[in-house]
Amino acid sequence: MLSVFWLLLSSAPLAELVADKPKRSALNQLTRTLLRKNDCGVRPVQNWTSPILIHTDLIMQSVFDVDGKTQQVTTSIWYRQIWTDEFLVWDPEEFDGITEISLSSDAIWVPDLTISEFVDVGESPAIPYVYVNSLGMVKNNKPIQVVSACDLELYAFPFDKQNCTLTFRSWLHSVSEVNLTLWRSAEEIANDQKSFMDDGEWELMSVPSRYWQLRLDDRDYAHIQFNVLIRRRPLLYVVSLLIPSIFLMVVNVISFYLPPNSGTRITFKTSILLGYTVFRVNLMDEMPATAIRTPLIGVFFAVCMALLVLNLAISIFVVKLLHHNEKEVKEMSVSACLLDKYGSSSQTFLESNFTSVKTLGDVDQCGGYEFDLAPEELLSLSEPQESAPRLESLLQEVVALRLYLQEGVSDDSAQADWVALCCKVDLLLFRVYLLILVVYTSTLLLLWASWSSA
Repeated sequence: MLSVFWLLLSSAPLAELVADKPKRSALNQLTRTLLRKNDCGVRPVQNWTSPILIHTDLIMQSVFDVDGKTQQVTTSIWYRQIWTDEFLVWDPEEFDGITEISLSSDAIWVPDLTISEFVDVGESPAIPYVYVNSLGMVKNNKPIQVVSACDLELYAFPFDKQNCTLTFRSWLHSVSEVNLTLWRSAEEIANDQKSFMDDGEWELMSVPSRYWQLRLDDRDYAHIQFNVLIRRRPLLYVVSLLIPSIFLMVVNVISFYLPPNSGTRITFKTSILLGYTVFRVNLMDEMPATAIRTPLIGVFFAVCMALLVLNLAISIFVVKLLHHNEKEVKEMSVSACLLDKYGSSSQTFLESNFTSVKTLGDVDQCGGYEFDLAPEELLSLSEPQESAPRLESLLQEVVALRLYLQEGVSDDSAQADWVALCCKVDLLLFRVYLLILVVYTSTLLLLWASWSSA
């Protein structure tokens, strides 16, 4: 009896230890029960002929980069996949009322949906879990940074709009195995801009979506395409690119009002051309690079540079006309005709004499000058008179002075007529320049307007 009693006493703590051993939690049991016979490589349907319907949803968060040279767009999206796994179903009452658990995405079947425009792996955070409810509905929510190919249209930069597509499809499964549909309505997805970071360079307009099928090798493949419509905010580029260029062109036009015979006109226009060149070099990084089609703003800058060069060439031509020497002017028959027709003086260009100062002895040798004095008076001045030698010398000096003054007035009149002709030529070229500038500006505005309305 004593031995039996001591045996009962010694076995009592062992029984207490067995009774106090913690039970496995309901969540642990549920997880082990669901994954015990689950095969992540098998499509989770009881009837293999039944397709799995994948509900897809997309929310745009931001646009990081638009690279025109490589035709790539980097965006951040919130992507959701929802489907039903017929092997992940349980009764919540058997597991302490648990209706939803998280499972590792590597332990269950996950659809092989990819983005057709996918180019490179972005810096996306790894989300290794999915949510599963008691009805077998699996929710795979994850943020993705997508680097995708996009047909960028940079012709109207910086007033451009882009339409980039993100097409989701199953890489292997046809419609008979995996089909796609939208989780929300297309209108709700298109107008959802609450999560978009709206303080950047790009503005989200809408995200229209559509479902379509592609037939390959006698099999249909489901596609869901999201069109990301974005628009660039042009204020930064207008202030940093367009307005300075317009200011320089206005100053360039005003420079025509400088007198053509002033020495600072060509220097001033050369300084404008040099400043515009430095301005363009410093802002080359602001321009989008594309190897297919030149943006319209690039044509604008190139034509502005050409107009500045044309303005400088016009000024050089006018200044060259003002500084012809005597021999070149006499050989310019066309200029002589123009001056004879449009000159301001009554004396013609051919009648003006570009000569140096003559003395009275030169008058006797040339004999080509007219005087107001009568021939008898000139002869009387030239005859020696013994009674008045000083008076004769005085008269000769007066005649020489009068001749000098007449030649100076003739030279000044011819020079004034030539300057007047050059000013008229400069005015004509200025009007032609303004006409070219107006035609160019109108054409540029029409091109921008036609693109924006298309």
